Amino acid sequence: MTRTKKEAPQAAQFPMYKNHPLVRCGDVIYYGSMKDKFVVKLEIKSKKKVQDLEVADRVTIQLMYTDTSIRSRKQIVKSSEKKGLYLALDIADAWLERALANE
Repeated sequence: MTRTKKEAPQAAQFPMYKNHPLVRCGDVIYYGSMKDKFVVKLEIKSKKKVQDLEVADRVTIQLMYTDTSIRSRKQIVKSSEKKGLYLALDIADAWLERALANE
């Protein structure tokens, strides 16, 4: 199959959670697409050792605008801190779904 010039190569596939991409850079995870109006930033503040694994203990969650023309302090819509990555992702998904539904 030959590709025409108009077709872009397939973008890198990110891990997905409930139909939204997860992008990680160190202890920061972005949940959602930068093409949308909102994205959620999860930042791992502390970790604990469980057997041989390091597990996220305290995680901050921030619902943010993706518009870069807005000042960084004004980009944050909601913020919270939760214990554990699973609970933080659960809250992040609820916030993101509500925010995108209200666009």
